[in-house]
Amino acid sequence: MLVTVSGRDGSQSSVEDTLKDFWSTRPRRQRQGRKVAGVAAGIARRYGIDPVIVRVALVVSAFYGGIGIVLYLLGWLFLADEDDEVSPFESMINKGRSSTSTGFTVLLCIALIPATSYLFHGGFGGDFGTLMTVLLVCAGAYVLHRSRGHLFRPTPTESSAPSAAGAPAASTAATAATASASSGVDAPVDSRPADDAPTTPPAWDPLGAAPFAWDLPEPSAPPTQQEPPPPPRRKSKVGPATVGISLLAVAGMLVASAAGGDWLTGRHMVGVVLAILGLGMVGGSFVRGGRGLFWLALPLSVVGIALTSSTVEHWNGAGELRAAPTTVAGVAPRYEQSLGDIQLDLTGLTGTGTVHTKVDVGVGKAMVQVPTNAAVEVHCSTGFGAVDCLDHQSNGSDLRANVTEPGSGGLKIELDVHAGSGDVEVRRG
Repeated sequence: MLVTVSGRDGSQSSVEDTLKDFWSTRPRRQRQGRKVAGVAAGIARRYGIDPVIVRVALVVSAFYGGIGIVLYLLGWLFLADEDDEVSPFESMINKGRSSTSTGFTVLLCIALIPATSYLFHGGFGGDFGTLMTVLLVCAGAYVLHRSRGHLFRPTPTESSAPSAAGAPAASTAATAATASASSGVDAPVDSRPADDAPTTPPAWDPLGAAPFAWDLPEPSAPPTQQEPPPPPRRKSKVGPATVGISLLAVAGMLVASAAGGDWLTGRHMVGVVLAILGLGMVGGSFVRGGRGLFWLALPLSVVGIALTSSTVEHWNGAGELRAAPTTVAGVAPRYEQSLGDIQLDLTGLTGTGTVHTKVDVGVGKAMVQVPTNAAVEVHCSTGFGAVDCLDHQSNGSDLRANVTEPGSGGLKIELDVHAGSGDVEVRRG
């Protein structure tokens, strides 16, 4: 007989099969012999090698290039502990149980940002050296799994132990029942005399229609089957995961800004975080989670509106700013405040000349007082609020007012007053 067998054998001939098997049978972090998180011990146990070799390789690659730190953090995040269901990262996205807390998992994710930044910007040999190091590590992991992946493969957790424990008792009971049924011995017969028979009908025969069966025992009431309690509601991890991703995004933007991204300002960061929080709230609506994200998004939205509508590019403090210069030279070119009020009093100016200054507040009120006899050219604007520009008043959003008034003295004041969200007021003192 000729038998033809087609298809792949168990040797994982393709790269895709090897990668799939590498992920599905990835090592588990060991508790015994661990130094930090058990990553090196888990890799050594999985592939049957000395853990010292793995530790030396990680330490050397950490000092020369920094990839060892990245690999260890990735192993900590994506390799499950030997007593856990899933890895810390999978537990954070609600895939199962892990002994690593969600907060610590978020910290590990944040730690990946500077480690990866150092790998690609401060690594050994520049960009080419970093690329070659990554390729060598990937090739080494592939060859290691191809040659030793069949060793010490993790086995699924036995889930039938409780039922198996009750098997001997059930088998004994079944054997006893079979033996009793198959034996030819008759059951003992009630041999009490007829005089001892009951004379009153039992409860199951109130009419006394079957006196021949009154000696039978009372039927027992069927046991009431209680409904099982509802399973405890699993707490959604959408909120912590969204906050963690937001922190990762902020850390990444800070690294990008430090690396030369001058265009990346606070308003961009707030916008990205708000977008992530919005996606988290939308996703949480399907699993009844993430409700607390609203209270984080609410103040951030106010700050975002202020930063977007304000011309202040950077944080310039909060609180109340008061200024009252008495000379033309003492007037600053700009008065800025990110959050709070600005009160500029120019009524004490003496002499002649031209004064030009700009008042800008992100969220709050901007108020300027000018002398009664000065010529004034003022431009008032606000993103949302009220404008009172030399008695020209309006309320609403995106308001602008340009007013020019002559004066009797030789002093001319040119003002540009703006509020991102708040009130603007210019009046004569």
